Amino acid sequence: MNSPDKPHPLQAAIPATYGGGGWQPRTDTLTDEIAAGSLWRRCGSRSEWGRLQEVLLSWPGEEINFTGAANEYLMLARPCLDTLRRQTEALAECYQRQGITVHLVRPSSLPPPNFLFMRDLFWATPHGVILGRPAARQRAGEERYAAEALAALGVPMILHPHGRATFEGADALWLDERTVLLGTGIRTNEEGARQLSQLVMELGIEVIPVALPPGVQHLLGVVNFVGPGRAVIHGGRITAEIQAVFAERGIQTIVLPPDDELCQGLGMNFVTIEPQRIVMPAHCPTIQGRLEREGIEAVAIDISEYLKAAGGLACLTGILRRE
Repeated sequence: MNSPDKPHPLQAAIPATYGGGGWQPRTDTLTDEIAAGSLWRRCGSRSEWGRLQEVLLSWPGEEINFTGAANEYLMLARPCLDTLRRQTEALAECYQRQGITVHLVRPSSLPPPNFLFMRDLFWATPHGVILGRPAARQRAGEERYAAEALAALGVPMILHPHGRATFEGADALWLDERTVLLGTGIRTNEEGARQLSQLVMELGIEVIPVALPPGVQHLLGVVNFVGPGRAVIHGGRITAEIQAVFAERGIQTIVLPPDDELCQGLGMNFVTIEPQRIVMPAHCPTIQGRLEREGIEAVAIDISEYLKAAGGLACLTGILRRE
């Protein structure tokens, strides 16, 4: 008899490429391979507040010098390219001082102007990145440039919404390491939510879909987390459905009134660096003071040119990896 540890003589005679001697089965999961960091870049997140380690920022290019009305490009006004670049450099330096690795994405050709907002274009899980598919015709194709940047870094992409599905990463927020709150509305549609839910359910992640009210871009414009079980919410946009989810899970909320700092200054559009520590837009002293009284350390930075493009600090920061 042949030893169970030795290949059958006939098997040994078969070339390795056909499964014979020398064939080595791949036994690690993709998640294992990502964590090891040899085949793929280490990436992923299971929270909105874990120590931020790596981000993507879009380097503003000549696409910002578009012609035509800003509204046609989903913007409030056309930003000044030179100023926008200075603010991008300042933000990159700010993140680097916090020990965060920053990748400045420079597409191979001119992308649509809203490529500024990397948060919308992908969503990182421990099992790989889910690519966005923006809902607006003006943003069609941005995901191609995001995929190009992610592939160049060695980041695996496990889903690209297909058919009529749309999905933007700023609509997906971790409630805990196995639960995601997913906003549906004009950016992420029902089919996008279905496709994402089906995939992540197979990975052991539950998705709780919630409908967003009219006039809201993303879930991130309604809710932003500062730590485990603690969220800042937009007092003029929070819905009873989201409040019920938070009440059921015992999530503490800090409610901000819908004043100019919140609605025009996008003062809650911040990026959490680690629990109770954030980088937030400058020129929102009332909101900053309120958060600091709540025990949250805030670093403020000027992103005024991005506000002209109808997005804030969290919108422009693509989260690639958290602890």
